[in-house]
Amino acid sequence: MVRNDPSGGKGYDNPTITVSDETVTLEMNNGNGRIHRDSLLGLSEPLPRLDHYRASQRNAKRPSIGVLHGDRDSKDGEPEEQLEEETKAPAHAIRLGWVQGVLTPCLLNIWGVMLFLRLSWVVGEAGIIQTLIIIALSYLVCVMTTLSLSALCTNGQIKSGGLYYIISRSLGAEFGASVGIVFAFANSVNAAMNTIGFCSSLNDLLRSLDMKIVDGGANDIRIVGSVFLLLMIIICAIGMDWEVKAQNFLLVLIIVAIFNFIIGAIIGPGTSSEEIGKGFLGISTALLAANMGPGYTVMNGVQQNFFSVFAIFFPSVTGIQSGANICGDLRDPAKAIPKGTLWACLISAISYVFFSFMAAGAAVRQASGNASDLVGVAFTSCASGNCTYGLLNDYTVMQLISLTSAITYAGCWAATLSTALTNILSVPRLIQALGIDRIYPGLIFFSKGYGKHGEPYRGYGLVFLVSLIFILIADLDAIASLITNLYLASYAFINFCTFHAATVKPLGWRPTFRYYHPYVSLFATFLCVAIMFLISVVSSFIAMAFIFVLYLVVVYRKPDANWGSSVQAQAYKTALNSTLNLEGTSDHVKNYQPQILAIAGDPMQRPALIDLAHLITKHSSLMVIGNIIPQRLPYKRRRALSDMGKNYLKDTNIRAFYKIVDGVDFDQGARCLIQSTGFGRLAPNILMLGYKTNWRTSDHNQLNAYYNTLHTAFDNRLALLILRMGKGLDIFKGLSNSDLYSTIPSPQETTVSIPSKRMAARRSLMPVNSNLDLHELMQSNRSSQTSPAPTFHAAPTFDYAPPPVTAEPEANLFKQKQPKGTIDVWWLYDDGGLTMLLPYIITTRSKWEKCKIRVFALSSFNLQEEETNLKLLLDKLRISYLSLTLVKVTDKPMESTIEEHRELLRTVTDTNDDLPVLSEAEKQQLEIKTNRQLRLRELLLEHSKSASLIVMSMPVPRHDTVSAVLYMSWLEMLTKDMPPFLLVRGNQTEVLTFYS
Repeated sequence: MVRNDPSGGKGYDNPTITVSDETVTLEMNNGNGRIHRDSLLGLSEPLPRLDHYRASQRNAKRPSIGVLHGDRDSKDGEPEEQLEEETKAPAHAIRLGWVQGVLTPCLLNIWGVMLFLRLSWVVGEAGIIQTLIIIALSYLVCVMTTLSLSALCTNGQIKSGGLYYIISRSLGAEFGASVGIVFAFANSVNAAMNTIGFCSSLNDLLRSLDMKIVDGGANDIRIVGSVFLLLMIIICAIGMDWEVKAQNFLLVLIIVAIFNFIIGAIIGPGTSSEEIGKGFLGISTALLAANMGPGYTVMNGVQQNFFSVFAIFFPSVTGIQSGANICGDLRDPAKAIPKGTLWACLISAISYVFFSFMAAGAAVRQASGNASDLVGVAFTSCASGNCTYGLLNDYTVMQLISLTSAITYAGCWAATLSTALTNILSVPRLIQALGIDRIYPGLIFFSKGYGKHGEPYRGYGLVFLVSLIFILIADLDAIASLITNLYLASYAFINFCTFHAATVKPLGWRPTFRYYHPYVSLFATFLCVAIMFLISVVSSFIAMAFIFVLYLVVVYRKPDANWGSSVQAQAYKTALNSTLNLEGTSDHVKNYQPQILAIAGDPMQRPALIDLAHLITKHSSLMVIGNIIPQRLPYKRRRALSDMGKNYLKDTNIRAFYKIVDGVDFDQGARCLIQSTGFGRLAPNILMLGYKTNWRTSDHNQLNAYYNTLHTAFDNRLALLILRMGKGLDIFKGLSNSDLYSTIPSPQETTVSIPSKRMAARRSLMPVNSNLDLHELMQSNRSSQTSPAPTFHAAPTFDYAPPPVTAEPEANLFKQKQPKGTIDVWWLYDDGGLTMLLPYIITTRSKWEKCKIRVFALSSFNLQEEETNLKLLLDKLRISYLSLTLVKVTDKPMESTIEEHRELLRTVTDTNDDLPVLSEAEKQQLEIKTNRQLRLRELLLEHSKSASLIVMSMPVPRHDTVSAVLYMSWLEMLTKDMPPFLLVRGNQTEVLTFYS
């Protein structure tokens, strides 16, 4: 057998896998002749290869077990799996090292607007001691978050998408997408904040030169900020290489400005009275001591405190994610992100501490501008609060202290613009990743990449609009306070991701970065949340609410995204532990749940049976749908059939398990399902079947198989339900399970149609309607029969076109809203109360709440006493009912009913020679029971002909006493020409109690 694939691994085309009885041979061709032949050392199994585990190398996959086993249906390989994100990476992406890709962007982002325009103000407000605490607290959060981020980044290969990719692959799409949107928004606002900082510094320079553009204030910021924002968007859109070159130039300017500040502080003001009058006195221990404690003031009508100042400062250290934001462009993200980010934290922390000491030791808090007012290290005229210079009042103190103000201005502009550039560069890639994963429908538009590097030009346009809105606000402090909580929320989720994965410990959690601890991550999570609420309770609730809404949108849409998150691992462990704990508790009647095994065949074939079972279980108890197929199915066809059934259940909002048994007769398959389905306490206690309407024409083996299934249920102590609908249960008339099986696509069809299926399965914002109109569905599918290839529908999604419908019964009865009516309950025998419990459950559902229960029971002698006792029982059981009627079946049925039953038996024996003839001995022995069923039919016709649903206690067929033909004739007489009929027989175990 030879398997040819259209494309091979790296650098090779047309690999060929040849499988024989002894060897598996892999041959590759690069277009210039065969260059490699690996007979795998003569072994019959493939050797481990990297490409076998690479998601994007679809054609380099190892041979399937079907190929090795020699299955005839496996010659084309296994069905394709969901495409992984590795195929989405640009083919010629830029690859950066840890210095250019992580260290430089992080430093540029951290050395931003706050270093040159707000650090001196922070020192003036908080004093040197509390400033150091603010810096320490900020970097404590950042370092712990970096440790968590490093653990996440080294746990496997990461792609583009930044924090969104990291969180979504760890905690799932719900958390990753919501935090990704918030983080993208925060970065866009941060770009606006740094642009405003640049414009403010430019305004200060123009003001010192007695110049202005419009008003020297907010309007100038809006005009200049909009222009420079557009220029930065263009620089980033040109390409990563241009942005890297711009970063290098800006970094040089910042470093020069830093040394310019240090040299200027050391040299001091000299004899310049102007600089002294503005508060620059030179480094002295007296001035450092004066600025040691806090000096909080009222600013813009708000009394400043530790956390308000912290809120202004914290955005300056939020650049730690800059490397992770462009992880798709890094050569080795697992090594580059931890190394580059931690070095950036260390270097920037030392610089901020050093600058704080320099500012506190070289300038006073308030200065009047007149050097003659200086007494010691204070200006006497500032006692009245009218001073406009100094650390508290002048944001250009850094320029004042520097050796040359021009260089400091250039460094300030470089710092602000470089930070804005890194933010502008990261956000479009994050939005592009969200669009590629199709998490939010509105972001799919931004998934398209342009050029050889896949540049997200559409994302740049979105960032421009968002940043422009906040530039128009033109208030740096207001924006800084806003984004602090957004960043803290994002960092909290990063830390929680690490804690969750490290404590759940799925087998896939194997980070190569070892310097982390789950409880350090947990502490960082609580620290971030606590700081958020200490800064602003209102903005914290708004941020959390925003994330929660985005989370609910993803949960509501249920995107087709499965990345093996730790949430899935946690769900598995929780379910396993809960099941094991449940196994240790004994059953109690108060906690009884109807757990149904419905042998319904193909779910699309008998929707009414499945809908009734779902109406009973309704998300609160176990439901399993069984499909018994007499043919032995090849693996791929069985898998395709299983996927079809699961897709149908998913698209019709039915929460149930679907299980297929093949290669056995019906009764053997039913026994297998009964004995093997479920585990522990999560095992079916009710078997549900459809009524066998063709029992009179079926052969002896088929009838016995159905009849034996009833005995199997009782042998295994299961309750039994049989549903009969007036027009039948099958919506595809004349088709058996094997007929439906024949409509499954062949392996070739399945493989070819997978991409179309995936495209059709993409959901819109609205989920599939749970009240699916099967009539419309069948009409649409009927038209698809004329097409030569399988047709796929978006809602609901099916993998094959069903056969033409020749009859349309009440398929929607148990899904439609029912008008006022009655559910007639014929509680004939005490089976533990299941006959009474099921209709009560049905009336609690919203679709059937208008239907009232009417109870019918048997009476023997004392009618009044029995009626009183039964009313008392129903009242104690707390079951509401409309009426209670006691009937007698001791009367002999009418001769016409008896003759109708005789004619039924004659018709069976005359039209089907394969069925055995009932002996006269059996007829006479069971004549009393037969007459009882016939009398019940007369009572049913008298009382329940117009009921919406009839629920009746079913007689138990005794082994070797009642033949299949006679028992089915009883059921036929009871249910023929009646409304929807549910025969119920409990397993004699109590399911109702009146004890609390």
